[in-house]
Formats: sequence, C-alpha cells, structure tokens
Amino acid sequence: MAFTQAPLPFDFNALEPYGMKAETFEYHYGKHHKAYVDNLNKLVEGKDLADKSLEEVIQISFKDPSLTGVFNNAAQVWNHTFFWNSLKPAGGGTPSGDLAAKINKDFGSFDKFKEEFSNAAATQFGSGWAWLIDDHGTLKVTKTPNAENPLAHGQKALLTLDVWEHAYYIDFRNARPAFIKNFLDQLVNWDFVAENLG
Repeated sequence: MAFTQAPLPFDFNALEPYGMKAETFEYHYGKHHKAYVDNLNKLVEGKDLADKSLEEVIQISFKDPSLTGVFNNAAQVWNHTFFWNSLKPAGGGTPSGDLAAKINKDFGSFDKFKEEFSNAAATQFGSGWAWLIDDHGTLKVTKTPNAENPLAHGQKALLTLDVWEHAYYIDFRNARPAFIKNFLDQLVNWDFVAENLG
C-alpha cells in the first residue's frame, strides 16, 4: 500500500492575506512535501514497512541506523502534514477554553509560551522544527533537528512550525524571526491544537 500525500487543508492562495504566498505552497507542498512521499514509497517498496502505518514506520526506522533514509522521508511526510494543519487563514492570536487554561498552568502565561516557542524556533540551528508537545500530561516547548519529531521520542505533538529555510524564504527571505512572529500572530490553528490536546 503506497503512502499518499494528504491534501492541503486550504487553497494555495488562502494564506496570502496573512503573509504566505501561493508560490510558497507550490514549492513547499507541491515539490518538497511531494518528494518526501515519492522517496518514501521508493525506499519501502517490497519491504515489510510498506504495510505499516506512517507512524509505525517513523518509530521503527528511528531506532534502526540502517533505515535513516526511510526515517528522514517518513518523518518529513508526517511533519509536513502536521504543519499544514497547524496553519489556518486568520489564525493566530490567543487560544481559549481548556487549551488556554493548560498553557497558563504549564507556562505561567500565554506570553511566556510565545516567548519559549519563538526562542525554540529562532535558535534551532540550520533545518528543523519547533513544537508544542504534551509530554505525559505537561505541555512543553521543544525543537528538533532535520526530520526528527516528538513521535520518535514517544511524545505527543500539539503544534509545529517548520523552520527549514524553504518554509519561509519566498515570503520572508532570511528573516526567520519575522516568519515566527507572523505564524504566531496570524496563522496558528488553535482549533487543531485543542483537538490534539483532546
């Protein structure tokens, strides 16, 4: 059973009023994400892993150094799908309800969460990801290099920001901090985060 690329949860141009051009998604979704799906299918073709779920492939391949290529592509397929769902037109701002209460409890305030998340995203050297995770009942901010993700470490992802340069170069050139601020101010899909918190 081949792995497939999940559709974007919005049109390519839906985030243009909120700082991300259709061209970004033509490249990021249409080329980068698609290449990870295509590469993964080639790497697992005819192997037992081809019949596993994407999450199982990530967990198995992360522990096996001979499967680094499989892990990198599988994790990037998962990470990107998760990232698209972390975005929405006219998103950002502050969460509400149980999620807001949990953030205030575990970080001290929403502003403190924003500060920690922004710092993780800004200080991830080179390519990688910033995450809000549920680590056995406590919300934490973490960052991972390259394709690595919380799933590989037995943690539950709630929100992510892709800080690979291709995620923001068309819109923000080399200004990663401006990309991070725009994400938090205008793009975060707090409904998706609340669903993940459960």
